[in-house]
Amino acid sequence: MIDGPYFVLTVLGVLGTGLTAGVFFAFSTFVMRGLAALPPAQGVAAMQAVNVAAVSPAFMLLFLGSAVLCAVITVVTFVLWPDEGTVELFVGSALYLVGTFGVTVVGNIPRNEALARLEPGSAEAAVHWPVFVRDWTVWNHVRALASAGAALSYLLALT
Repeated sequence: MIDGPYFVLTVLGVLGTGLTAGVFFAFSTFVMRGLAALPPAQGVAAMQAVNVAAVSPAFMLLFLGSAVLCAVITVVTFVLWPDEGTVELFVGSALYLVGTFGVTVVGNIPRNEALARLEPGSAEAAVHWPVFVRDWTVWNHVRALASAGAALSYLLALT
């Protein structure tokens, strides 16, 4: 069984990745649906505001802090190579670092940046909005599943 400071790191990993999964799950299941139901100009404006508000200290601490924590867990696991839970710890870290953080960097952020450049009431925004919602939500589903998988994997490492 994992114990001591290593136990604390893993519990924090469960909490961080699980909370992140919850944020992304909420976006996938009802926030994006609500925004998609708005007229394009309102949906674009609302999502632009959400993207600005998301870069808050609380969310950045959770999202980036979990990424750092996953990297630390990977390094500590590689160095200590515990008798139990090694595979689960590596899988949990990989899921979050690649499936959550990586997907955010290559999938969601570029879409957010493209949306930020649009004037909400423009014809271009009206055409872009349904495509944005569809594609952004698909990648967000991946982030939600990867974060939840990471939390589950870390939890399994503790058992």
